[in-house]
Amino acid sequence: MPVDRPDLCLWHNPRCSKSRAALELLTARGIAPRVVHYLDAPPSSDDLHAAVAALGITPRDLLRTGEAEYAELGLDDPSLDDAAIIAAMHAHPRLIERPVLLRSDGRAVVGRPPERVLELLD
Repeated sequence: MPVDRPDLCLWHNPRCSKSRAALELLTARGIAPRVVHYLDAPPSSDDLHAAVAALGITPRDLLRTGEAEYAELGLDDPSLDDAAIIAAMHAHPRLIERPVLLRSDGRAVVGRPPERVLELLD
């Protein structure tokens, strides 16, 4: 039986094969992270800022550019600042790359490929 790991939080979309695979990898190693179905409960702007800081990337790097909302909202406009991109991800969480595994110590990875989540298990 997996052990609860409240220090790990997985932003999860159960309809995404990569997200399911990442959760399965953790579960197979006996780890039960806190799972947030981010499409149902979008991360706040503060949570998104914290995630990109933990990932060491820009908000633009966390965008899913293939989603319809990306084009509809004109997010390819290079003049958009980080705040505008964060606001778009909060309002349209399908734009957030997935899965994201966050640790309470401030480390995080995007699980692409899913095996990347294993980097946070030390």
